[in-house]
Amino acid sequence: MRTLLIDHHANLTRVLQRSLLDCGFAVDVSHTLDEASIAVCCARYAILLLELALPDGNGLDWLRQLRREGHSIPAIIMSSRNDLDTRIASLNGGADDFLPKPVSTDELVARMRAILRRPAQAVDPIITYGNLTFDPIGRHVSVGGQPLKIARRELCILEHLLSRAGRTLPRALLVDSLYAFDNEVSKNALEVGIYRLRGLLYQSGATLRITTARGVGYILELTDTASEA
Repeated sequence: MRTLLIDHHANLTRVLQRSLLDCGFAVDVSHTLDEASIAVCCARYAILLLELALPDGNGLDWLRQLRREGHSIPAIIMSSRNDLDTRIASLNGGADDFLPKPVSTDELVARMRAILRRPAQAVDPIITYGNLTFDPIGRHVSVGGQPLKIARRELCILEHLLSRAGRTLPRALLVDSLYAFDNEVSKNALEVGIYRLRGLLYQSGATLRITTARGVGYILELTDTASEA
């Protein structure tokens, strides 16, 4: 699930980005509100993590404007300002939750997952395709009811293929969805991930296969039997 972290504290963003990545969140970082505005226009995010005091303005004012423009992306405000008036203003201004700094990563992840489980956030329901089931919140995959262990990169690839199951997923969109703006991607990283995922699906007996639309992207398709996967 792609996350936008908006905070100008380099040490904090570095720690949070690494911790959230380990929990299955692909994290882009914006250090200013101008950068955040560009990011929101360029990518689709599941959730925003927002500091109030940014170098080029007030994060809450920015969030209010985002809501006026019709953006419904869930947002958690994180701030060292923890007085009652600030918390109330943040929630009334469009935030879905408020966390005081210093932030506990475990609590932050729990609150993010709680927000993403809400019925209004229908982008992340339990997904079943063929005999494979994927829980995007808990990050669990099973095939025929049996748990399937998948490395983080392959799990992210599977998640995005499932979001367009039966249709071609352009390679460029898959790469863009998998990696944060400031992360370098090796030339064949995606192909290696696809190769490993194909092997896992075959070995687990999944009734799915990944086919290549040459020069375009990849398609996750159903097969008649597990042996064809």
